[in-house]
Amino acid sequence: MAPHITQTEQTDVVVVGAGFAGLYVAYKVRELGLSLIAMERGGGVGGTWYWNRYPGLRCDVESVDYSYSFSPALQQEWTWTEKFPSQPEILRYLDWAADKLDVTKLYRFNTTVSAATWNDKTSRWIVTTESGTVVETRYIVWATGILSAPKIPDFPGLEDFTGRVLNTATWPHEDVDFAGKRVAVVGTGSSGIQVISVVAKQAEQLYVLQRTPSFSLPAHNKPLEPTRMAWIKQNYSQYRADARASMLGCVTESINKNFSDLTPEQARAELERTYTYGSPMRFASTFNDIVADPSANKAAADFAREKIRERVSDPKLAEKLMPDHYITTRRLCIDTDYYEAYNRKNVTLIDMREENLIRFTVDGFETTAGTYEVDTVILATGFDAVTGALRRIDITGRNGITLSDKWGAAPSCYLGLAVSGFPNSFVVAGPGSPGPLSNVVLSIEQHVEWITNMLAFLDKEGVTVFEATPEAEKRWDDHVAELSDSTLMRYSTAWYSGANIAGKPRSNVVYMGGVAPYEEELMDIATRGYPGFTLTK
Repeated sequence: MAPHITQTEQTDVVVVGAGFAGLYVAYKVRELGLSLIAMERGGGVGGTWYWNRYPGLRCDVESVDYSYSFSPALQQEWTWTEKFPSQPEILRYLDWAADKLDVTKLYRFNTTVSAATWNDKTSRWIVTTESGTVVETRYIVWATGILSAPKIPDFPGLEDFTGRVLNTATWPHEDVDFAGKRVAVVGTGSSGIQVISVVAKQAEQLYVLQRTPSFSLPAHNKPLEPTRMAWIKQNYSQYRADARASMLGCVTESINKNFSDLTPEQARAELERTYTYGSPMRFASTFNDIVADPSANKAAADFAREKIRERVSDPKLAEKLMPDHYITTRRLCIDTDYYEAYNRKNVTLIDMREENLIRFTVDGFETTAGTYEVDTVILATGFDAVTGALRRIDITGRNGITLSDKWGAAPSCYLGLAVSGFPNSFVVAGPGSPGPLSNVVLSIEQHVEWITNMLAFLDKEGVTVFEATPEAEKRWDDHVAELSDSTLMRYSTAWYSGANIAGKPRSNVVYMGGVAPYEEELMDIATRGYPGFTLTK
């Protein structure tokens, strides 16, 4: 248990978050010899994998990619068991890695940061927790995660429902038994797709409330063969180098051609190859221009729709499950028996484009088509992504400006790392970085290494305060927008653009230039002495 703190503490760095990002920050900051206090609102390490525990949950990036690459020892000692790691295995990995890196002891768990205020006179941040602890620090590194602020819709009548309400983003730690239960799942994004696949096999009756259909591919998940894992370990150095030199931060074995470079037969063969492998990263990389060229996108989307029709027995029901957006402009999901679940007699699709949800009732819910009785409601309604977690903390920078207000107008962030008006603070995988559309662990490593290299530079040069300039921030925002507008992401209605949250500014928060080009831009800034920042000694 963390010690009770009765007076203001002093430290060099406060790290907030204990997922992949926070653990690596803590490790690297300690290497610099700086004092550190790490805080985490959960009861242990894991970040999003601590809170999200619903049945069927697994990562959609392959395990051999979705892991730390900075430590050869970690890579050689840990052996993944499945192609796509499940939540329990990822959490075990992070617990193990934190112990190996000896950073668990640096954390104060069950500690929620409620406010952080910049003091111009002392050039320090004053960090306050919900329990009243106060810490003064030179620097803050926000490692709060991309998907860590659940979106909780205000459904009429939900407070009157007398059954059990569960949320995929805050799932209980104990197992939930759905046998003999009538269950409603609200949402058919990635979380909904995964939980539906499992609950359909357990519940007496399952109602799926769908507003926007998603594209989903069969994961073809399987145990990792010992020979495959041995080959990976033997070749990890080159494997990681190839991933870091890629657009998505993982190995995709793409043929590296545009759709127009291929004959229809060749294009079809490539779609079959990547679809059969089972990986959203690989399918999205079938052609270089899937996210940019409407013709390439249509070919991939039509192919994916064709596969959905093959998996759903009822043609009319299959059409209701058909997505109508540009593929990859919303999250491209993977599943195990998701579409097959609709072939079961105990599964009913409630298409909210045809029958609107009116309200929840004491014992179920009501739509414009009728009433339904259920025992359990599962909310798989997504996240206030990228900016949501930090907007929920009272962060006040120079001249009394709050981060919530600033990002409420636009998610501005220089390099996806630092916000003008908020000195001596970094955001890991902030808006304007490739994180949301990449192997985020590699994107996190890019950020943490860049941040701690900059901290070493500041210390060496005797710099006491750094801050992104408004001009540099604006240029970066424009750069990110220009990249996005050159792709079909300009039409996105997903959380990538904030469109899933009422009142949130519409702006693509993803750097669309790719992981490798992004790192080149970061390295150029560092090599040139960090232009775009004011450095005060």
